[in-house]
Amino acid sequence: MQEYGDQYIGGAWRPSIGRGAIPVLNPATEEAIASVPAGTAEDVDAAVAAARAAARAWGATTAAQRLIPLTRLRDGLAAHQAEIAETVTAELGAPIGFSTSVQAGLPLRVADSYLEILADYEFTEQVGSSIVHAEPAGVVAAITPWNYPLHQIVAKVVPALAAGCTVVLKPAEDTPLVARLFAGLVDQAGFPAGVFNLVTGVGAVAGAALAEHPGWTWSPSPAPPPSAAGSPRRPAAASSGSRWSSAASPPTSSCPAPTCTARSPPTSAT
Repeated sequence: MQEYGDQYIGGAWRPSIGRGAIPVLNPATEEAIASVPAGTAEDVDAAVAAARAAARAWGATTAAQRLIPLTRLRDGLAAHQAEIAETVTAELGAPIGFSTSVQAGLPLRVADSYLEILADYEFTEQVGSSIVHAEPAGVVAAITPWNYPLHQIVAKVVPALAAGCTVVLKPAEDTPLVARLFAGLVDQAGFPAGVFNLVTGVGAVAGAALAEHPGWTWSPSPAPPPSAAGSPRRPAAASSGSRWSSAASPPTSSCPAPTCTARSPPTSAT
């Protein structure tokens, strides 16, 4: 059994601050095949700090500059499809044929679609007498489910990176191994340190710490219905309806809406 004790934070694998471990079980045999760190709020704090430190420089890059490491990441996904399929089968229990065609194949097609968009996406356009410039939202918190583990990661992380955002990912504790594989491919692709960060852990601890981290943008919730307990409803994460969002993804990540600044076009001296 492989025992992992590190998180991917700030462009490097570093020991988890949390000392606990989460066993990863093979559903077919119910045997533990690996263990990953049970990340804590302190691990999340370190990942968010790394993402924030990298956000300004990454957000200032051009689409063409971001396309270079993203293409390397896409190529890594293509080159490791067999390993991805075997990993998902081992930790999720999907038949290997389904893992090969869907669990490994679909994320690659999703990545291709976003890279195609990025290649000719216009971040600046003239609207009437103003110039509208779309800017990165900042740090994206991505919390992904277990059933299509790599697809959900790619569908959230790749468009966020393409838009110039940095990312902190907390994958489902049932399927963290393919997330670690993805982080390794990110590392090989040559992204600047802190642009992508991975924290494994349980939802009630690492997931809650990430979702409720200070600084995220939240949308107001409707008033809760009357109840005997009278407990307030937790606010829902703000989501973006932009071209970069994935309509097929469940609302499991908190991402501020993209910001746009309108500027008047420069006037020429006559």
